[in-house]
Amino acid sequence: MASAHVDPVEVVDPKGSEVPLTLDEEAPKTLGLLDQGAFWANLGVSLLGFSGALLLLDPLGGRPLTFTGAVLAAVVGSLIGTVMVGLAAIPGTRTGRPAMMLLRGLFGARLSYVPTVLNIVQMLGWGAFELWVIARGAEAIFGTAVPYEAWVIVAGVVTIALTIRPLGALRLLRRYVTAGVVLSMVWLSVALAMKGPTLAGGSWEAFAPAVDYVIALSVSWVPMAADIARHSRSSRAAFTGVVGGYTIAQVACLVLGIAALALVGNAEDRVWDPFVAAPLGGLFFGVLVLREVDQSFANVYSTTMSIQNLAPRWDRRIVSTVIGVFTIGIALLADVNSYGAFLSVIGAVFVPMFAVLVVDYFLLGGASRWNTAGDAPSRWSMIVPWILGFVAFWIVAAPPEEMSWWDRAWVGVRETIGFVHQPWMSATLAAFLAAALATLLLHPLTRRRSS
Repeated sequence: MASAHVDPVEVVDPKGSEVPLTLDEEAPKTLGLLDQGAFWANLGVSLLGFSGALLLLDPLGGRPLTFTGAVLAAVVGSLIGTVMVGLAAIPGTRTGRPAMMLLRGLFGARLSYVPTVLNIVQMLGWGAFELWVIARGAEAIFGTAVPYEAWVIVAGVVTIALTIRPLGALRLLRRYVTAGVVLSMVWLSVALAMKGPTLAGGSWEAFAPAVDYVIALSVSWVPMAADIARHSRSSRAAFTGVVGGYTIAQVACLVLGIAALALVGNAEDRVWDPFVAAPLGGLFFGVLVLREVDQSFANVYSTTMSIQNLAPRWDRRIVSTVIGVFTIGIALLADVNSYGAFLSVIGAVFVPMFAVLVVDYFLLGGASRWNTAGDAPSRWSMIVPWILGFVAFWIVAAPPEEMSWWDRAWVGVRETIGFVHQPWMSATLAAFLAAALATLLLHPLTRRRSS
């Protein structure tokens, strides 16, 4: 059997240490449970979550959930999704490697470039989305006296500044920003509750698609979990911080979004109005708008880490600056709303990939032989379960009311094989199980080839 490369793990963490400039240097272990929990809780509170509550309520279009069903879908989907993110963080803590570099152990060095490029594309899109959201949130408070472009540039410059000293940014968020976010959420929750939103009506028909949607919100962070967790002092702190912090915050955010939509008649473009109109609403909503920068920071930083998988010796400060400027340009020049169609496939791409990683790393002994070296041999067999999981997702996914050419193509596949979608089916879980099972079944064959 070929010899395995095992990465050394550096556990000494001098106070005030920062992320190395290249991937040739070891990652300092400076983040404790509070750092991780506060960071992920901040990520769980998103202005996109408020407006995205409409997709939670009515993921199929025209068949809305009951309030109880929507809240339960938020809890179940968040727990499933954050457990996935938390498990994805553990190998990063153990090896000290960022997320895309970890995939060298799963696919080999060269094949890891495929998910790396996909992650770069999705993170650029998310980063532009976040700058757009920050600018629109600022306009909701201050009106259009300051142009949209100015808010985008300001938010982008702050984002770039945070990526220069990312561990310092995390410590800053924990000490000063998290308390403001918690206070703002409590204040706005009370203010909305006092207005008595009507939360009756609906059915349970769209429960499974709603769970899939919430899982996708969480799973979008799977490809960057190890980028932060590589600096965690322990796997337990990384896992608990993700699951605890993100789940609580995301559920609270989605429930608040549901309440706001009930007040504005499910008008997604007005979902922020009740927050701004509340007593001191502009102040507390402004805290949430300011906090949104940690979302764009996470996206730009993860893009930088992904690029360093392709070019490990590039200085991350220069890469972050270039990526930040590019993200500003996307937010200024592109129709970021059109990017939502691509982001909707995140679950289909990254859930089965995560399933292959979990089975290989945790169940098939991968942790003892994980090779993240630049010459790690290609593992083509790992592509097969990933693709099978991707296919399973789209076969099981519920067709929306208004179908694109992509949806119609998969409807044709279902009709060809005689598959009938049932309301209780979850495309995300189907993708995970298909990829996981295929990885287990292929293991005896791949083990013989490597021996």
